Amino acid sequence: MDFSKRQADPRRHLTGIAFVVLFHGLLVYGLMSGLARKVVDVVRAPIETKVIEEITKPPPPPEVVVPPPPKLEAPPPPFIPPPEVQIATPPPVVPTITATTPTPPVQTAIAPIAPPTAAPAPPAPAAAPSVGANCPGYKQVLIDAGFPREATRAQIEAGEVTVSFTIGPNGEVKNLAIVRSTNRAFNRHSLEAVAQFKCQGQGQDIPGVQVTASFNTK
Repeated sequence: MDFSKRQADPRRHLTGIAFVVLFHGLLVYGLMSGLARKVVDVVRAPIETKVIEEITKPPPPPEVVVPPPPKLEAPPPPFIPPPEVQIATPPPVVPTITATTPTPPVQTAIAPIAPPTAAPAPPAPAAAPSVGANCPGYKQVLIDAGFPREATRAQIEAGEVTVSFTIGPNGEVKNLAIVRSTNRAFNRHSLEAVAQFKCQGQGQDIPGVQVTASFNTK
């Protein structure tokens, strides 16, 4: 088919031409009737803008730092020096031992009246030999006995006791008795100390032996 010889159909362009004419007619009408001014006023209307603030969360409260409690250290106890204890040694006790031995009386024979030729009277009997008490080391025994505990508890500082006893035939100490005492707190202690004496026997009892013990804490 030969298209070069084909002519354009004018009916195909009528629709487009009619649309363009109609558009321009409306445009002219709008300008004349003030429609365009209203459009401009609408465009010129103030634009309201709103600023929406961003909602921010409040900051968290600051952390309260609690300081640690102060360390309370107990003050050291005051230094109390130990009391000075002075132990007073009792002075050596010097007891006195006195032995009293009764001597039998001398028997004197009374000669009867005789004639001049009578025989002479017989001689008087001899007196019994004297005996004495001997207790070696008795002073040290009393010193070693120390100060009576009963007197210490009673807060008595000094005292004196005289003890009477009998020395047996073999040197044993017996029949102990208190002759004189300044305080009862010293009695039992003194009797126990004298009972430890080691005496020498004389083959017979030696009664009435006395010893005096003195006690003093100073």
